[in-house]
Amino acid sequence: MTVSANLFEDDGPRRRLLMLSAMFCLAVMAAAVPGADEDGNRAAAYALGYAGTRLVLLGLWWPATRFPAALRVPRWRPLSYCLVSAVLWAASVAVPLPWRYAVWAALLTAEIVLLLGSRGRGVPGRVHTGHLVERVGLFVIIVLGESVIALVTSADHVWTAQAAVVAALGFVLLAALWWSYFDFAATSAELVLGSAEGNRAYLLARDVGGFLHFFVTAAVICMAAGLATAVEEAGHAHLPRGAVWALAGGLALYHLAHAAIALRFGRPLRYVATWALPGVVIPLLVVLGTGHLTPWQVVLLLAAEAIGHLLYAKAIARRRSREARGRNP
Repeated sequence: MTVSANLFEDDGPRRRLLMLSAMFCLAVMAAAVPGADEDGNRAAAYALGYAGTRLVLLGLWWPATRFPAALRVPRWRPLSYCLVSAVLWAASVAVPLPWRYAVWAALLTAEIVLLLGSRGRGVPGRVHTGHLVERVGLFVIIVLGESVIALVTSADHVWTAQAAVVAALGFVLLAALWWSYFDFAATSAELVLGSAEGNRAYLLARDVGGFLHFFVTAAVICMAAGLATAVEEAGHAHLPRGAVWALAGGLALYHLAHAAIALRFGRPLRYVATWALPGVVIPLLVVLGTGHLTPWQVVLLLAAEAIGHLLYAKAIARRRSREARGRNP
C-alpha cells in the first residue's frame, strides 16, 4: 500500500476508500491477535482480515494494468500476488488448528519469495525516495512510541522505586535507538535511494523499505515486550530468561538488521563489521549473564551499548566531515 501510494499520484475518492478499507482490515487483524493461538474464531478473523488487505491491494494495483504500454503492469501480477493470495488466506479458515498456522507460514513464505524474486519489471513509474523514507521512518517512530507507552503502562502497574529506575533506563535505551535511527539510518537511506536510478531504485526500496525494515520493527517490538517485563519484575533478583532474550536478543537483531541494510546499500563488509559485531555480541553476552544480573543491570548494560553505538556513529560522522572539508578547502 505504501508503494502504491508512492508510485501513483491519484488521490481520488476511490483510492481513499480503499485505504480506509485497508485500515479496517488491519484493525480486525490487530483485534484478533490476542488469543488467536487458542481461539479458532479469532484465528479465522485474522485470516479473513489478511485476505481483505490482499483484495485492497488488488484494487490499488488493478488500474495500473490499463496504463500506457510503457508503464502498464501485467495483469498476472496483481492477480497472482493479490487475488490468489486473498482466496488462499480466506480458504485457510477451513483448515483446523494448529495446521492452519502451517498454511499461513507457507503462504507468507510464498509471498516473500514472489516479492524478492521480482526484478522490478513493469513498475509503473519512478520511486519517490523522500516519500518512501518518510513513511518507513514514520512507522519506526510509531513502534518506538508504542514501546514507550508499554513502559509507562508497566510502571503504572508496578509503582515502586525499582520499577521507576528500570523504566527510566528503558526510556534511555529507546531514546538512543530513536536518535541513531533518524541521524544515520534514515539519512543514509534517503541519500542512497535518492542517488539510485531506474530499476535499482525500486529494488533497493523493495529490499530495504519492504523487507529488511520488518526486522528493524520486529526487533523494537521484542525489546518493548522485554522492557515491560523488566519493569514488572524490577523487584526480583533476576529476569526470566525469555524476557532477557526478547530484550537483549531484540537489540542484537536491531543491529543485525541495520548491518544487512548497510550491506545492501553497498557498504564494505569491513566497515559494517566494526559497529555491527559489538552491537550483536554485547547483547548476547548479556543473555549469558541472565542468572547473575538484576533487571536494572540488564537494562543498564543494553542502554549503555545503545548510547556507545550512537556516540561511535557520531564520532565517525565528524571524522568524515573533517576529511571532506580537508579535500575541499
